[in-house]
Amino acid sequence: MFKNPDKAPKQYTPGEALQKIAAFCAYQERNHKEVEQKLKSYGLDEDEAGEIIIRLSREKLLDEQRFAQAFVRGHYRQKKWGRRRIVQELKQKGISEYCIKAGLKEIDGEEYYQNLVEVMEKKDRQEKEKNPRVRRMKISQYLTGKGYEQDLIKMALDDLGKVPEEDE
Repeated sequence: MFKNPDKAPKQYTPGEALQKIAAFCAYQERNHKEVEQKLKSYGLDEDEAGEIIIRLSREKLLDEQRFAQAFVRGHYRQKKWGRRRIVQELKQKGISEYCIKAGLKEIDGEEYYQNLVEVMEKKDRQEKEKNPRVRRMKISQYLTGKGYEQDLIKMALDDLGKVPEEDE
């Protein structure tokens, strides 16, 4: 069903908006910025939206720290993002430094490095570049874009470089 661009969005009373937004928050972890935008789209003013956000926080339906932890878990396990990319995304979502630090505690160092190695090996298999120096640079740039730290990338690339020598 297509939305009619000429039709104004439905306006909700604060009570109706609270029910809708509570379901929205119960479905998955949300952050304050997301909820605030949704409430504004319901036609509520800032005061009404603020009151609803406070109530959701008190009822534990809205929790920035829990959101940050879930975001970190999902993005480093599923999307295999690095710390730097995760931090950047959380900052864009308006998450506080305290909550970001709490979220980053969800990362297990060994699993994190293993993710980096898996992503690197997959990129290495896909990379068509034959020149070893250029190939290494391209893989490094890709991993940097995924948010991994330079020291870990260098260590992983050095480990990758050692594998063929040991097999000979």
